[in-house]
Amino acid sequence: MDMQQGECKPDLERLYLELAAEYDLSETPYMIGGRSFSFLSVLDSYALLDRISPEEFVKDEQMPYWAEIWPSAIMLSSFIAGELPVAGKRVVEIGAGVGMASVTAAAHGAAVLATDYSPEALRFIRYNARQNGVPLETARLDWRDVQHQGQFDMLFAADVLYERVNLLPIVTAIDKLLKPGGTAFIADPRRRLAGQFLELAGENGYAVTAHTTDYDGGKQPVTVNIYRLRREKDEER
Repeated sequence: MDMQQGECKPDLERLYLELAAEYDLSETPYMIGGRSFSFLSVLDSYALLDRISPEEFVKDEQMPYWAEIWPSAIMLSSFIAGELPVAGKRVVEIGAGVGMASVTAAAHGAAVLATDYSPEALRFIRYNARQNGVPLETARLDWRDVQHQGQFDMLFAADVLYERVNLLPIVTAIDKLLKPGGTAFIADPRRRLAGQFLELAGENGYAVTAHTTDYDGGKQPVTVNIYRLRREKDEER
């Protein structure tokens, strides 16, 4: 894990130059919850496909989805900033990509662990945390083999319901990572697989409610559902 705090400007510039030597970069400003942020991502994620060897793809079917900022991450970040009392909470994000939701939560006082399966993604999360002046921790996390046990008050994920093989591992990861009484928030652009995910969550003892919002900052509007998952036994208390 890597605690991000007290970083000086030369360190930030060095990290940027290291990333710029390897990627075509895009740095974009955002206004989230009345606060200005700037996030670094990859200009063209499809250009990263050549980096994936056939052996790696057969093993993990890993695609460079982490490299872009998706509407679900933007709307989840806005939801965190505007709707959730995260200050003082222990928070984990899975499939964090470049870390927008994690940085937003940290900026609002949460103690954040930002995770992704891709080591490349973690470098961008570290940069974005430093660029926006927030402390957070990073760690590589495989949904299929979660080692952390019941440490977190909240779990966030954006646009992770894109492969059927991942659905049950994500439910299992949520179950392992949340404390008793904890809550997960999963943002998804109404993918068909979301219905199957919610069925699995229900079968595993989770009550689900949905908040619907629209992202209109792209070429066309995208409707994003933010699903709130809480153990049914906790809902009954």
